[in-house]
Formats: sequence, structure tokens, C-alpha cells
Amino acid sequence: MGEVFRRFWLPAMLDWELPEPDGTPARIRLLGENLVAFRDSHGAVGFVAENCPHRGASMFFGRNEEAGLRCVYHGWKFDTTGACTDMPNEPAESNFRHKIRIGAYPAREHGGVIWIYMGPAHLMPELPQFEWASVPASHRWVGKTFIESNYLQALETGQDPSHASFLHRWFNPDVMPNRRNFDAGSYTQDEAPHSAVKETEYGFIWTARRRRGDGRFHWKVFQTLLPCHNMLAPPQWPHLGSCWVPIDDGHCYQFVNGFHAGRPLTDEERAFYDSGATHTPRKIPGTHRPAATKRNDYLINREFQRTRNFTGITGSGLEDIMVSETMGPVVDRTKEHLGAADVPVIVLRRTLLRLVRELQAGIEPYAASHPEVYRIRALCVNDAQDDLELLMREYRDELVAEGTIHSR
Repeated sequence: MGEVFRRFWLPAMLDWELPEPDGTPARIRLLGENLVAFRDSHGAVGFVAENCPHRGASMFFGRNEEAGLRCVYHGWKFDTTGACTDMPNEPAESNFRHKIRIGAYPAREHGGVIWIYMGPAHLMPELPQFEWASVPASHRWVGKTFIESNYLQALETGQDPSHASFLHRWFNPDVMPNRRNFDAGSYTQDEAPHSAVKETEYGFIWTARRRRGDGRFHWKVFQTLLPCHNMLAPPQWPHLGSCWVPIDDGHCYQFVNGFHAGRPLTDEERAFYDSGATHTPRKIPGTHRPAATKRNDYLINREFQRTRNFTGITGSGLEDIMVSETMGPVVDRTKEHLGAADVPVIVLRRTLLRLVRELQAGIEPYAASHPEVYRIRALCVNDAQDDLELLMREYRDELVAEGTIHSR
């Protein structure tokens, strides 16, 4: 699976984590590798292996200067491509530095995010064309959270159609912190929504269709995008999306975006995302780690659980993290009992396993090299239509005509 992930550009950092040229380097661990990120004198970002190829000292303590990161042990300096540009402890006539490189990966900045490509150089694709990353900075918000679980179970936590009727339920929807993202009446009216799945070039579409009791259905049409992204559409703009990037087998980063396609986000909307009410919980200051964790029982309030909401935990993102982390770092799936409500989870696993088998057979992931297929949207609507294909056709044609979504 790691080889599959290395075929895609992955979110690695938020751009403000490396705020200035020649600034402080940052440690980062992705796909089981320890790296150091730095912004050089020209503003370019580099990801290099943490350990210097000379004697193995950590490059995190290096001097970021003169268009490179210099190891403080013996002064060897490397640029963002991994080339050794200076070796001051060797004779001036030596060409040894031309034979030495440090492991390095390409970086791109797009949509307020620093992306990394960790795969074969000759297969490096263009960045995926996510709508949220293409709108002006004033139109979007991006957050990042450290999660103590395998990326897949964190991704799967939001991948089933019925959990929101329970995990995110508030007994009085008017005081629900995350009410802008839910049609609470539909979620309590129909706790066992019908789910349909349609496979696509970029992953698959899956739905939660709930009966409203007024002759219409509440449709949530989600998008799952390879290798680890999803999109959901609340009943109103801004739209939301997430990505779970593996740190190693037992940890991941969740990147969350909120964006409006047609206007800047308001101060109220930005405050809502910063509040911890939605997908990104409140953090320990100066970190990406939630303040509420399994070590303090996610600050559960049992009185709230009896009188205000289903879990006693505040914030839908924190609720998702709680169920993911308390499964264990890597859940034992042989002990699961999946039902009809879990069809999207089943399809996700089958899709990822198919990618692994195809790559082992020499077939590269289609989506990785076709960035245009990410130009899509999720959908939330109340409609009398009960067929997914007809519903999508109803809303798709206009968006294709204006070029908002990818026609295929």
C-alpha cells in the first residue's frame, strides 16, 4: 500500500509551518520515513532525509542558510533537490561532494498546503485539481490534526452512511455546535439510510438517502478520492473535505478544508472552523495534537451525554477521532461484523486492495496521472428523486457545462 501512496501527491504540511526563507526547519514523518522540511533562501521548500549521509547526525539541527541546509556536525550542505553543494571539511580540490546526495523529495505549494511526492521520479504527475485548492486564499480554510490511529480506520470513520445519526446527534439541534453541517431533522427521522455506491476513475461515489416524511429524500452524495481523500457537502456552503495521510502504521495526519466557490469566507465561518465544532478539534497550542485525547478520555462530560448529546463529547471531528483511536492503532478487522450500513467501507477496502494488486502487476493508478478527475463536487439536497444516477444527472450537466467539474 505504501507503493500505491507513493504514486500520488500527498498533503504534508500547511504553508504557515514554514513561514519564511532561511527559517527554522521542521521535523516531519510520512509513510514511515523521518524527514526534515525547510524553506531555502529563495523561498523554495525541500524535504530531505533527517540523517546526514556523512555520519548520520540530524539535519533538524542544521543551519538553514545560503540556499541550503547545512549539517552542524561537519558543515556539509544540501539543497532542496538533495545535492551536496558544500563540503568544507574536505580538500578544496576534492570532487567528493559531487558523489554525495541526501535523500530528498519534490515539494509543491498549492491551496495553502505544501505537498510532497515520494514516488518514482519518472512517474511524477501534476498536482490533483481539487476545487478547494484552486479558489483564492480568501475563499478557503485548511486545518491539520495528528491522529493516533492507522490512516485507513480514520478514513473509514467518516465512510459509513449511518454513524452521523448516532455519533453526532444532539438532542436539541438548535444548540448543536456543528448544526450548519447537518440536517438534524433528517438524521433523526431516518437512522438507517439507504446507501448506494458507484465506482469512478478517481475512487467512488457513495450516498446516504434518508426519508424526510414529506415525500422527499435527504440526499448526501459523498466523494471518496484516491488514495485517502473524501468530500462531503453540508446543506449549505461552505463545502468540506478531508484527507488522511499516513505517518506510519499507527498514526496519521488529517487535513481538513472548508471553502466557498463563489466568495470569501466570512469571519463567522472562519471562527466556526477554528472553534473545534467541526472536523478539526481544538489543539494544544503550538501543535497539531488535539487538547482532548484518549489520555484524558476526550474530556467526556457524562452529564452532557445524559442531557445534551449522544456522546458527551463536543465536536464532530473529535467524536470521529475518539472512535478511530479507541479501536487501537491498527484495528483487528477479523473481529468485525460488517452489515448493510457498511457497504462504502467494504468498497473502500476492495478498491485499495485492487490498486495494490494492479500495481504489483505493473498497472499504474489511473487517477494519479490524471489530475483533472479530481475536479468534482459532493452534493447535499432534498429531492423527490429516489435514484442516484438520475439525481446526479439532474445536477451534473450544468456544472459540466460551466467547467466546474470534470465531464467524465
